[in-house]
Amino acid sequence: MRLYHGGTDIVDVPRIIRAFTGRDFGPGFYTTSIRDQATKWAIRQARYRRKDEAILNTYEFDADEMRHLATKTFDGYEMEWLDFVVTCRQNIDYISEYDIIIGKIANDDVGETIQAVVDGLTSKEFALTRLVYMDANDQICFSTETALKYLRFISAERVN
Repeated sequence: MRLYHGGTDIVDVPRIIRAFTGRDFGPGFYTTSIRDQATKWAIRQARYRRKDEAILNTYEFDADEMRHLATKTFDGYEMEWLDFVVTCRQNIDYISEYDIIIGKIANDDVGETIQAVVDGLTSKEFALTRLVYMDANDQICFSTETALKYLRFISAERVN
């Protein structure tokens, strides 16, 4: 399976990243199977960080290896996914028991809806009714060093 990571650096040796703010699936190395999604993210990060280069990193991951790892897959915007994302965003120190977490990404529109839940401005049930109408990209979070061993760097290219 081909996976992508967009940013402003070449990441030939992925590592677990802990953020200062909560991330959808907690600390980890985030990838996607959607090249265009990673490219757009790289360009966005370059603008935000005022960097000259947006970099698309490409990796190979043998999906058969997932059977050796504790994996959680969320099939869509569902209550279990929302509970997990809210937990991770509320508690930046939260560490799940999974090596790999796969699910939908909370992009800007989705993130706004989730933040309303986090802030207590809306119920989870109402948030899910809104999310049904939003486009969903995917993300694959490698949340342990063990999982990262199965991710093989292929290339990096400038995309801006």
